[in-house]
Amino acid sequence: MKSLCVLGALMFALSAAAQTSRIPAREASNHIGEFATVCGTVETAHFAYRSKGQPTFLDFDAPYPNEDFSVVIWGSDRTNFSIRPEVAYRDKAICVTGQISTYRGAPQVIVREPNQIER
Repeated sequence: MKSLCVLGALMFALSAAAQTSRIPAREASNHIGEFATVCGTVETAHFAYRSKGQPTFLDFDAPYPNEDFSVVIWGSDRTNFSIRPEVAYRDKAICVTGQISTYRGAPQVIVREPNQIER
């Protein structure tokens, strides 16, 4: 039964992702709280291994601290990626799917799995 529930949740998430419209990173702040696909170019990518939670940040369309949008990958989720995200996605045009939230007024999506990111 547990496997069936997990499978159902995964299918729902995939169908939601397939139906999500793509928005440019500069417009992400207009979609806070929405499940969306945000697209842009990773200008800076940084693994903050000394910070609490060891986050990796992928900043879109302008270098930090002037980024339009950020992807956050927590240290506990890095093992889900076969290549270090800060290397794999740096200087790449990508799209990320997830719920848009804010941190200190800046839009972001927390990514837990590589299938949330498209090149």
